[in-house]
Amino acid sequence: MTTARSSLINVSATPYYHCVSRCVRRSFLCGYDIHADKSFEHRREWIEKRLLLLAHIFCIDVCAYAIMSNHYHVVLHINTKEAGLLSLEQVAERWLSLHSGPVLVNRFMGGDKLSEAERERCEEIIEVWRERLTSISWFMRLLNQHIALEANREDQCTGHFWEGRFKSQALLDEKALAAAMAYVDLNPVRAAIADTPEQSAFTSVKARIEALRKEQHTARYLFPFVGNPREPRPDGIPFRLMDYLELVDWTGRQMRDNKRGHINSTLPPILSRLGFEPADWLQACTQIERGRLVGSDVAIKAALPQLNRKRISGLRLPDG
Repeated sequence: MTTARSSLINVSATPYYHCVSRCVRRSFLCGYDIHADKSFEHRREWIEKRLLLLAHIFCIDVCAYAIMSNHYHVVLHINTKEAGLLSLEQVAERWLSLHSGPVLVNRFMGGDKLSEAERERCEEIIEVWRERLTSISWFMRLLNQHIALEANREDQCTGHFWEGRFKSQALLDEKALAAAMAYVDLNPVRAAIADTPEQSAFTSVKARIEALRKEQHTARYLFPFVGNPREPRPDGIPFRLMDYLELVDWTGRQMRDNKRGHINSTLPPILSRLGFEPADWLQACTQIERGRLVGSDVAIKAALPQLNRKRISGLRLPDG
């Protein structure tokens, strides 16, 4: 039975979500199809460009992504604060960059004089668009529809391209966020198609490393790392980037080498701060797709009312 999105995505419970879309066809979304003797690798760039374009237009930030051969992962942050600060004109400009608008809104944007009733109607339409700019469902719809149309055009066919609706998981605390991001960024390493994070093409971790090498503050259109949580809290991921990169590198080595024993003093500080034992962390990073909720028992119980759910289900992480 399909679960209502209102029970899966609610910013009152958490602004962070891990989403996955899978291709329905036997032939790869982006890989090499041995049956057709044809490469579709160029489609990875389609998805990456579209994903980052939508992040620039929507009030939804991309924390992590990985584009694989027949599916992709994203970790998204709903930025309601940004949406609330946009003027009517800014909201309309963003939405109209993706859609053609009604005549009334086009007149408003063109500076035409409107009656009071026309102005009120125009504001109603634009406020609906403001809500959509924070909707993960709309974000994923516009991403997947665009890729499906392009792929169908290239393949000269019609029909479904994606495997039903995208899967989403609520990331209820910092532990869940860190685990999901590392899981996503390490997908190519786990699939044995890359040896290291910096060699993992079409991932957010590679984009962040390349930005560092170019001495840029952050990768373009990716949600920045802002360090440890503090007040006033800046807008960004509540970890240090270097801690996260060290964490991803360490985790990738453990999973590839299947070493789950004693960890020496090089353990990244972020693990201790999040209250993880090494074994718990490795379990989280290999089983992150279990269930619809990811977080500690306390975080999951607190989120159930906002998500209109009664039963605790999902991946439970240890309380810190």
